[in-house]
Amino acid sequence: MGEKNRYSDAELQEFKQIIQQKLEKAKEDYELLKSAITQSESNDTQDTSPTFKVLEEGAATLSKEEAGRLAQRQLKFIQHLQGALVRIENKTYGICRETGKLISKERLRAVPHATLSIEAKSRQ
Repeated sequence: MGEKNRYSDAELQEFKQIIQQKLEKAKEDYELLKSAITQSESNDTQDTSPTFKVLEEGAATLSKEEAGRLAQRQLKFIQHLQGALVRIENKTYGICRETGKLISKERLRAVPHATLSIEAKSRQ
């Protein structure tokens, strides 16, 4: 019969569930980071004495910058997961974009948005 060139529909459904769970969690995390940046639920030092405000300003700026970076990474992760869902619909999910071989199930379970096999990734 030879080597499989794509995952079965049942296997794709299994991966789809994994991705949807990760996507839901990633969106929740992204919203938390976004609210930390905008401080919509602010417990800031805005309503306390000016002395505290001066001391806290530097830390708050650093904290917002870090939250911004984390939010950007989270958004990129969400986009990668959404791309993986598209590949599942197109039945191209799990196929290495360099070698054309199937990416191992273990790798896809660990990194469900992977587009490179271990072999191709190690060559980079």
